[in-house]
Amino acid sequence: MYNLALILLCYIIGAIPFSYLISLVKGVDIRTRGSGNVGATNVLRTLGPVAAAIALAADLLKGVVAAWIGTMTGSEWIIACCALAAVLGHCYSVFLRFGGGKGVATSAGIVLYLLPRELLILLVVFLVLVALLRYVSLGSITVAALLPVLALIMREPAELQIMSLLMAVLVIYRHRENIQRLRSGTEPKLGSRT
Repeated sequence: MYNLALILLCYIIGAIPFSYLISLVKGVDIRTRGSGNVGATNVLRTLGPVAAAIALAADLLKGVVAAWIGTMTGSEWIIACCALAAVLGHCYSVFLRFGGGKGVATSAGIVLYLLPRELLILLVVFLVLVALLRYVSLGSITVAALLPVLALIMREPAELQIMSLLMAVLVIYRHRENIQRLRSGTEPKLGSRT
């Protein structure tokens, strides 16, 4: 029962829609602007870099906190479940009628806390891709797909490998519309305003 309560707590933490709350402070509903996504990239395009940095930091922190809560149990399975619950909360927030973001920043916070070696590699890959091609979505999809591969290569505990795979599947699934736009050549590049 205690472990279940922790997992539920991590879902609630993940479900806090910081991008949406920041947009409301600015007098805007982020869901009606730009891509309509409740995430830092849309905040950047819609509200600018300061608001986006705050949103990104808050979403990263959600992942870090959820991973930390999981480690209090000493069980790799509960750690993995707490982490996944936070990402699910971010993507399907009870506060937004089960809408939400795409899970990238919250997943990054989890990887920062639990898999820092993998994060360094993923960060380099992400930055290089975005610098060269200017598609944040493509960078996000690529590092999501790479995460479980790296977790396997680095011989992380099986529970964290499974967690990595499930996070990757969820993040890529949440980017399905971006994938369609990338294929059709209509995906906005970094720096474009919508």
